[in-house]
Amino acid sequence: MNQDDQKPQCFGVMDRVFPITEDGLRHSPPSCMACAFKTECLGTAIRRPAGVAVQEELVDRAYESKTISFIERWSKKKYLDKIKKEKTMSS
Repeated sequence: MNQDDQKPQCFGVMDRVFPITEDGLRHSPPSCMACAFKTECLGTAIRRPAGVAVQEELVDRAYESKTISFIERWSKKKYLDKIKKEKTMSS
């Protein structure tokens, strides 16, 4: 039995391992914090197309809080859109 067979079904699924909670922010549930695969799992989730959406959320939040300018937001969103398209094409 290889290690991939031992991973839980939720492995790398963004909405399960890093869901948006009632406060509007993303938090890993306690069950993930106790999992032996948590670091690899979160890394996998963030590298998938859904992970790009999380990065876009962070850019939007930074813009709304005025920690980045419109031009920085535009540039970051354009880059993330390119990454999202690449990930979609390679999937």
